[in-house]
Amino acid sequence: MKNSTTKFISRSAMIAALYVALTMISAAFGLSSGIIQVRISEALCVLPIYTFAAVPGVTVGCLVSNIIYGGTVFDIALGTLATLLGSLAAYFLRKIPYISSIPTIISNTLIIPCVLILSGLGGWEMFPYFALTVGIGEVISCGVFGTLIIIYLEKHRSTKTMLFK
Repeated sequence: MKNSTTKFISRSAMIAALYVALTMISAAFGLSSGIIQVRISEALCVLPIYTFAAVPGVTVGCLVSNIIYGGTVFDIALGTLATLLGSLAAYFLRKIPYISSIPTIISNTLIIPCVLILSGLGGWEMFPYFALTVGIGEVISCGVFGTLIIIYLEKHRSTKTMLFK
């Protein structure tokens, strides 16, 4: 029992750290937050199809990233919630891995425009535009990069076994 708990916490922590590191790369290009964002770290939101430890991992990673990179209180709370909801839904879709990025894309496309508006970047009339820009970024980061992670892990089963068993 103790060994499995340690393994779960360790995996969650490694995924959280990787999320923060990948967000740092996006931040270096000005893409980690704002109206146009491609947060590379969102690709990790597909990992719950392999281990439930990824759910708290990406959630804590998102929370820490939002705090480090100066997110507003709305981004810290609601942005983290969007990632949590997407990763939880991915876990429940683990039997159909190639659609596991869709919940994260949807949750961020609907929630992050609200965060931007509540943070003072525009009025509610801007919601469709913000949803479009955030949605495109999520399709790139989670849809494309997340699917590439799945393809890699499915092709290299020994790597998948080493990381998640």
